Amino acid sequence: MLVVADGALQYSPFAALPSPAADHGRSRWLAMDHELISIPSASVLGAMRRQLAGRPPASKAVAVLADPVFDGADRRVMKRQTFAVAQPPAADTQPAEFDLKRAVAGIDATGRLPRLPFTRREADSILELVPARSALKAVDFAANRAMAISGVLTDYRIVHIATHAVLNTTFPELSGVVLSLIDSNGQPQDGFLRLQDIYNLDLPADLVVLSACQTGLGQDIKGEGLIGLTRGFMYAGAAGVVVSLWKVDDEATAALMKLFYTKMLKFGVKPDAALRMSQMELARQPRWQSPYYWAAFVVQGNYE
Repeated sequence: MLVVADGALQYSPFAALPSPAADHGRSRWLAMDHELISIPSASVLGAMRRQLAGRPPASKAVAVLADPVFDGADRRVMKRQTFAVAQPPAADTQPAEFDLKRAVAGIDATGRLPRLPFTRREADSILELVPARSALKAVDFAANRAMAISGVLTDYRIVHIATHAVLNTTFPELSGVVLSLIDSNGQPQDGFLRLQDIYNLDLPADLVVLSACQTGLGQDIKGEGLIGLTRGFMYAGAAGVVVSLWKVDDEATAALMKLFYTKMLKFGVKPDAALRMSQMELARQPRWQSPYYWAAFVVQGNYE
């Protein structure tokens, strides 16, 4: 089922809506009967098809960026600094820090971004499914902005990013993905992958998965849909993007992604069908049966 939503409907979890096939008063979700994929608008779909026509697939399978280091108090930093001499922060990190503080203002009362420990498990479960020679594992300090914009991701058919995302629906330019804010020497660095950085990427991936909170939101432009991270990655060359509609649970997301990637990489299921199957499988588990845990993620992009 192709979904072209408008306005506030773009924030609606269609997978969890009641299905017309429901009978005898039993709850039945739309995802039980349909594979769902969304597109921002017909004009965007047309542009994507022209961009993708005849494009050869990337040579390698999966690149995973996960479990970055956000804080100097992280035990990974403390371990590195046990025998290190502290250095003053580099001067050029100050503008980046200012941008990030502006972006997260009002989102986190403490002003700090907590570690997402289950993203590490998520990364490991994905990478177990592909040969090491065809995969990239960037975790801890290696999950950084410099690597993301270096061009190395161009070689991968699937790019998976599991971290915090920052969405600003009023000023989309303040949106972005937060990668490691601390380098391997324990020093602050620019780890904020801004929307403008994403637009400037060369990323001819079959699929980009943004395993983070609210990555499917943005500013609604009449006739064009939402302007945010989804559009940025599509502009960069991604044929499809998996994004979330609300603040997702770290552990439930790791469980969902393990199912999702198993179906895609082990059994060759297409992303829209793989997501539907994984959501329904997770929903059958008593712990995760609430749509809150599984319905946030949607597939957007070219549906052919």
